[in-house]
Amino acid sequence: MGEDGRTGAARRRSPPFPTPSRERQVVDDRAYMRRALQLAERGRGVASPNPPVGAVVVAGGEVVGEGWHAGPGTPHAEAVALRAAGEQARGATLYCTLEPCDHHGRTPPCTEAIVAAGVARVVAALRDPNPIVDGRGFRALRRAGVRVEVGAGRAAARRLLEPYAKHVRTGLPFVTLKLAATLDGKVAARDGSSRWITGEAARADVHRLRAAADAIAVGAGTALADDPALTVRDPGYRGAPKLRVLVDARGRVPARGRLFDGAAPTLVATTEAAGREAREAWRAAGADVVVLPEAGGGVSVPALLEHLGKRDVQHLLLEGGPTLAFAAVAAGCVDRLVLYLAPKLLGGVGAPGVLAGTGFAPVGEAARVRILGIRRLGEDLRVEADVHRHR
Repeated sequence: MGEDGRTGAARRRSPPFPTPSRERQVVDDRAYMRRALQLAERGRGVASPNPPVGAVVVAGGEVVGEGWHAGPGTPHAEAVALRAAGEQARGATLYCTLEPCDHHGRTPPCTEAIVAAGVARVVAALRDPNPIVDGRGFRALRRAGVRVEVGAGRAAARRLLEPYAKHVRTGLPFVTLKLAATLDGKVAARDGSSRWITGEAARADVHRLRAAADAIAVGAGTALADDPALTVRDPGYRGAPKLRVLVDARGRVPARGRLFDGAAPTLVATTEAAGREAREAWRAAGADVVVLPEAGGGVSVPALLEHLGKRDVQHLLLEGGPTLAFAAVAAGCVDRLVLYLAPKLLGGVGAPGVLAGTGFAPVGEAARVRILGIRRLGEDLRVEADVHRHR
């Protein structure tokens, strides 16, 4: 039996072409699911460790209730939408971007609320990959006589829920590697200056990336060169400050500067090589400090991801620099690449490129990426690509 609840025989008896009414229904389902996905986007970066979910209740061709999940402990999107719909939910269709839950957590099961509201039909974009859900919600609804259909908006919902899906399946965060470079691949000039390679539009987009993540990480070299704040400066963001992660294997970064200003929580990931004095200074400055195994002269990136996953970090934005970036790519830990390219040429043997480390050799061993999209941001180019596939 497929996710839509029909047997193979039933599918074979379907007419070869959709009827006009069915065509209209498919168009409507896609339109209402697009609205549910727009609502779900509001929860990106704030709903974690729960998934960002949106829901829309439709009765008589009109939207009568909407909702989105605003974070742990708050009502789920379906409950919010049903509450807004009130009695109009009876006999209505509920569109939701993810399978409704059927278990007690911080909130009651959404399936119970859906059945109690008298909803006749549920259209969901995806089955929930969380093992404690994973089809249970759909089965509970069908047992209660609710018609369930799955698949409208599937591709967009899957993309939105990538960090959640990876975390619930593997316990590890989804990793986005952000890089900014000139067209000849330089991240700084030979004198070390790097501000600003890209323009304002690209830098604003980086803050949207930060808003969508749970944690933002930089290496010691970048921290020393740029003194980054790693805070979200996006006017539309209303969530809590993100976890700032300083990866410093040797204790090179002093316990001062913007990473230790208290504007957001800071975690320092280090090794025994940092020494006791450096670790105590970081803790005295208010940072959490975790000592992890060493790999290739730096902090083991897989060990760091395992630690962050246990802290319920679903999405890590890795902002460099080149040494940490290469370590993450070489370890197969990067899921998504976002590369900003400025229309500039720096040149110089001493000017660092986007990836440092030992590099890959021969050329056939290069890490391959799959380009997802390229677009202009002001004068710069934004390239997005898949790097490492976990599923």
